[in-house]
Amino acid sequence: MEVARSVLVMAALVLLVECGLSTQSQVTYSSRRIPRFSDEMRAVRASREGQAVDDWPEEGSLGYFRRLMNSDVERQKMNVGSHHQLLFPSAGSKTMSGGNELGWLHYTYIAVGIPSVSFLVALDTGSDLLWLPCDCVQCAPLSDNDENEYNPSHSSTSKSITCGHELCELGKTCKSSKQPCPYTVNYASTATSSSGSLVEDILHLASDGVNASNTYVRAPIIIGCGKKQSGGYLDGIAPDGLLGLGLGEVSVPSLLAKSGVTRNTFSLCFGESGSGNIYFGDKGLSTQRTTPFLPIVGKYIAYIIGVENFCIGTNCLDQTSFKAQFDSGTTFTSLPDGIYKAVVEEFDRQANAMKITFEGVPFEHCYRSSSQELPETPSVTIKLAVNTTFLVHDPLFVVNDSQGGIVGFCLAVQSSPNEMGLIGQNFMKGYRLVFDRENLTLGWSHSRCQTLKGEEALGSNASSPISLPTTEQQRAPPNTRAVAPAFAGRTPPKSSATFMSNSSCLLLSLLLLLFHQPYHSSF
Repeated sequence: MEVARSVLVMAALVLLVECGLSTQSQVTYSSRRIPRFSDEMRAVRASREGQAVDDWPEEGSLGYFRRLMNSDVERQKMNVGSHHQLLFPSAGSKTMSGGNELGWLHYTYIAVGIPSVSFLVALDTGSDLLWLPCDCVQCAPLSDNDENEYNPSHSSTSKSITCGHELCELGKTCKSSKQPCPYTVNYASTATSSSGSLVEDILHLASDGVNASNTYVRAPIIIGCGKKQSGGYLDGIAPDGLLGLGLGEVSVPSLLAKSGVTRNTFSLCFGESGSGNIYFGDKGLSTQRTTPFLPIVGKYIAYIIGVENFCIGTNCLDQTSFKAQFDSGTTFTSLPDGIYKAVVEEFDRQANAMKITFEGVPFEHCYRSSSQELPETPSVTIKLAVNTTFLVHDPLFVVNDSQGGIVGFCLAVQSSPNEMGLIGQNFMKGYRLVFDRENLTLGWSHSRCQTLKGEEALGSNASSPISLPTTEQQRAPPNTRAVAPAFAGRTPPKSSATFMSNSSCLLLSLLLLLFHQPYHSSF
């Protein structure tokens, strides 16, 4: 008993010291921010360890992006509140731009199968299927992940999709309904495709809310076992595969909604710094702007919106109405020929800069910069249905010299012979884009693409609960071979975690005095 009493006294003393510290006048500390993998941080680590740092990733390399994303996993601490929970890949919601090395697309890590294996996949709202390098005959160059070829036979949860399956589109080409279902996906880029067979496996997702500090969901999905790729994929554009986010039945958002795991909606946010996030089940803010998706021949087959006018500066151009697909798998925006000519001519008229041609740059309208800063350029705005506007935050492509200095810039749009335009990733920066498949609308709001927190993460339908899987298998943490999961919901709000109230401290003081009195046992 005396030992227990001593322990309680020590605990009370520690808490009392904390009270003394917390009731002092509030002090604000500041420090200079050093980028995580900068040369300066490398020098700091070298001085700390007393030797050269050999495992430092080269900026822009696949190892660099892997380090950035993995180190942000622990920061995925959402307080989404109330009854509704958002889902994100178990490796964290983080997305990252691959830069020029990876075609300027955005990527995220996902984990599939048991034991789980992680893959760096490109995010593509312009296609449906999630495919991974698998049983490779002619695969894309793989990333630096040692386990980045998916092997269904190594996963205890994989199942072959046969030709008789309702989602086997090429089932009619099979000789038997029991054969593995083949697939072939042809992409808009010249001669770019992926082909193989379909399998079912699980995708590891994470969520957190008020009633559960951590919830792991193992959701059944369909995966393309990508045995053969062609075109841009052989150049490494999708090193570990591609995550199709389209409207098709085999896409991950469709399968998650069909199984009741989350609402039929998701969001993407591409920050101007290159990082961003993805959330399944996100309805966005009630204050966001929206525009409807449009059908093609009576069917909703892609995220297509209607553009009423293209505006340069304050001049909204006549006869610039067209349909455009919102496609995160397209790097730069392309416009129908006639629209393109009107837009670039008006931009050229307002730019007030000397035109120049840069070798190797895929844009026709480029300009010389006379200083190390970009000159003021006219704004680019898209006027959409119901008199809503979409301001493009970053319509320019900056051209640098070998020392990193700015030598010029280009209007980053391209001409297309097609009647439909493509809104690429470069026009999506700086927005939280909500692909609401329930209401068939695109929503957007200004965002710095930080981790979602508080009630704003729930959107306008926060009172509508979702049914997450309840079995132990579905709630269990992913296998230890997976990328480290996000841990969230364990830290109280700052007001209660950092500072204790004066009344609590007084109570502790009284308890300490009580423990300090001589102890008399009646036994």
